[in-house]
Amino acid sequence: MKTVNVGIIGGGLMGREVASALGRWFVLNDYPLKVVLKAVCDINEKALEWYEQIPTIDLLTTDYQELLDASNVDVVYVALPHHLHLEYYLKVLEAGKDLFAEKPFGIDLEAAEVIRNKIDETGCFVRCSSEMPFFPGGQRVIKEILSGRLGEIIEVNAGFYHASDLDPLKPINWKRQSQYCGEIGVMGDLGMHVMHIPLRMGWKPTRVYAQLQKIVNKRPDGKGGWSVCDTWNNAHLSSTISIKGVEVPMMLEMKRLAPGETNSWHLEVLGTEGGVRYSTKDTKVLWTFNREKEQVWQRVDLGFQVPFPTITGGIFEPGFPDCFMQMLAAYFAEREGFLDGKLGCVTPEEAIMSHQVFAAALKSHENKVAVVIS
Repeated sequence: MKTVNVGIIGGGLMGREVASALGRWFVLNDYPLKVVLKAVCDINEKALEWYEQIPTIDLLTTDYQELLDASNVDVVYVALPHHLHLEYYLKVLEAGKDLFAEKPFGIDLEAAEVIRNKIDETGCFVRCSSEMPFFPGGQRVIKEILSGRLGEIIEVNAGFYHASDLDPLKPINWKRQSQYCGEIGVMGDLGMHVMHIPLRMGWKPTRVYAQLQKIVNKRPDGKGGWSVCDTWNNAHLSSTISIKGVEVPMMLEMKRLAPGETNSWHLEVLGTEGGVRYSTKDTKVLWTFNREKEQVWQRVDLGFQVPFPTITGGIFEPGFPDCFMQMLAAYFAEREGFLDGKLGCVTPEEAIMSHQVFAAALKSHENKVAVVIS
């Protein structure tokens, strides 16, 4: 069986998720590829201590170049703040390594386009992270759309809600400062998850009217003082898509201040013959609608229905770590050529498209007009 070796740059929260998924790779049934974590880089030596327990790792370093020079690293996962994406994605590509990137794929549209151009130049295989569509409910929504049973699409609603920022005393971090997370704010943090499936369905907005909110303007700096919190907390994007030549409204919502929501991703597609609705707030439930005499939404309890089978019984519910593993399995399957029609990770072109939407949203909000997206 072929083995692919992975390195991680950025050993924090998402780096540990990658390490955890690779550490239990054996739960995938009949997956024809072994994927092993070999190297981790973080400028904080303390962060590297957690990785000392992983026996497959040969290199723990604070020098990213040492990781990129490692001959036994084939793929690099980069989990760094948005303002560092351009610099480090380019370094990975220039080293000839394949890249699994974090969203939003650069701090802004210009950075994303430079990264895409470098990909074209090097020929490296690159995809971007977006885990939520790998929940069984997300997979089923795609099947319902592609089945054609919904009839003519009437509207699409998608969103990602957090509520942790409701606490005004929550200390500042880089995601709340535009110099690090970008002027697009919450759109860069949550928007890729919201747009992954619509873009894969070919539903790129042609026009957007945006309402953006900065609700909490300062936060404790952790040192007894206060820091300016200058990012957009919530984004409401009323957009227009074209399906078979017909204009259709699509609402895209990204919120850090959504009362009652911990980490809720949702997608709803309504048509003339049927509808489908899913939210991670009720992880195992898929709602479907069929046009009949009476208007009835039907609840379907989903089990462990994942694209890449595992040892887990079908009656059980999946969690975030399971979907994260499915996303990684999709990345490596596509890289090796055996994705076989399953949902793939976000492509560089889709990442560019999302940035085009976010850039248009900024212009829309500033000028209070709908902006056409070319």
